[in-house]
Amino acid sequence: MTRSSAPTSSTPAKAEGGLRARLFGRSAGRSRRRWVDYAFIVAFVVLMVITATVSDVFFTQRNLSNLGRQAVTNGLLSLGMLVVILTGGIDLSVGSVVALAAVMVSGLSKEGMALPLAILVCLVIGIAAGAGNGFFIARYKLQPFIVTLASMITIRGLVFVYSDIPITPEDPAFRAVLGGGFIGPFPISALIMLACYPIVWFFLNRMKSGRAITAIGGNEEAVRLAGISVTRHIFLAYMISGLFAAMAGVMLASRLGIAQPSVGGGFELDAIAACVIGGAILGGGGGGAFGTLAGVAALGMIDNLLNLFNVQSYYQQIFKGVIILVAVLARRKQQ
Repeated sequence: MTRSSAPTSSTPAKAEGGLRARLFGRSAGRSRRRWVDYAFIVAFVVLMVITATVSDVFFTQRNLSNLGRQAVTNGLLSLGMLVVILTGGIDLSVGSVVALAAVMVSGLSKEGMALPLAILVCLVIGIAAGAGNGFFIARYKLQPFIVTLASMITIRGLVFVYSDIPITPEDPAFRAVLGGGFIGPFPISALIMLACYPIVWFFLNRMKSGRAITAIGGNEEAVRLAGISVTRHIFLAYMISGLFAAMAGVMLASRLGIAQPSVGGGFELDAIAACVIGGAILGGGGGGAFGTLAGVAALGMIDNLLNLFNVQSYYQQIFKGVIILVAVLARRKQQ
């Protein structure tokens, strides 16, 4: 009577390989559109039809150009926020990073620093701010909400230390190219923002680090058992969020032609709303770049339409809060 063969040394390797396949493979459940996604698409189309019916101004070239430029800030913030949400985290400091980048790029430019170098310095500062968040969250296992809340307050204080008055950049190319430049009918700032989305999509879906970030939100312990550094990838996610927040600050200062130290308050809520509307699951494990772009477009269109009808800003905030609640409730069975 023969005995069954003992497990070989290759069994753990096979198990690890199977675990990696489950983590990074495209499951049928994730690739299949859910009814909620279709519902949001239908709602978006209905909103566009209503907009075309009640407003003669909305679909004019001038208004669409303004809409594209205004959506750049939230579009960049939402992209960084998506990466963080995929890990199961949140970043409340992005609004403060926007203000810091805006006042610094304006201040450095006014002091005579070359514009490309000033922009580069601000992007590095944004990455450093994200790295600080990522360090405490990944290394010491602190709650992202608490860490980024503390970071939001600290960075906001640094903004007012740098300048407590608005700063106007003196380089005319700053506003003429980034904020007010066009390629054909398309704003340059909007084209830059749109170009970031396929890049992030490729990173999240085709690169090992991006797939690891997504997997961490789904099952952090499984990622760790697969031999992947959870700490390093969470750290990377917050650095990406800081980078996009700094980019948003530079673009905002360029569009407005002035940097207010108080700018950026509540921007993190718009970014979270766009991610949730686009399919991101708060708590991690779900969401995509192009869904987030759809969420940004929907919020931008709603804001623009409400502004056209002179709806006061606090009603807009109420509406956004309701949208977030409805989106979370609609996707609760997917979590």
